[in-house]
Amino acid sequence: MAVVAGIVGRMGEAVVAKAFLGGVADFAAPAFLVILARSVSVVMTNTKTINTVLHAMEGLVAGASSVAFVLLTFVASLPLSFVVGGGSAGTALTAPVLAPLGGFAGVDRALVMATWVAAAGWLRLALPTNAILVAGLALAGVGFDQYLRFAAPLMGILVMVILAVLTLGALL
Repeated sequence: MAVVAGIVGRMGEAVVAKAFLGGVADFAAPAFLVILARSVSVVMTNTKTINTVLHAMEGLVAGASSVAFVLLTFVASLPLSFVVGGGSAGTALTAPVLAPLGGFAGVDRALVMATWVAAAGWLRLALPTNAILVAGLALAGVGFDQYLRFAAPLMGILVMVILAVLTLGALL
């Protein structure tokens, strides 16, 4: 696709090659994080460490109400999403733990993963490490502090809607 864009844009070979390599370099760090998270998951699974973690956590969630589990998962997902991100790397790292843990609490795996995704997505609306957000603000000429003052009330409303939908999902 990059070559086609270069031909249509009447760019020279050197410009297309340089832009293509720049794009590859931009994706190297996120790709490394996905590989690292997946390797941690594989090691934890193959060494049965994941089973030990799940067994230890099973006692904490067994018998908990599905609503409480979903709401606690949302809250617990926030710092985790901040540290590892809510994208592929974060999901590869957390899904092997969260999904079976939901089973112990009687919560459908799909709802557990929806909770993770909702928490990560909500948090990305305010993270200064979100490159797309920061780039968009820069293009619009809006300061991050000004954006937060505008977005905070909307994020408050959004989190209430998210928690209501997750609670409804846990009750059904």
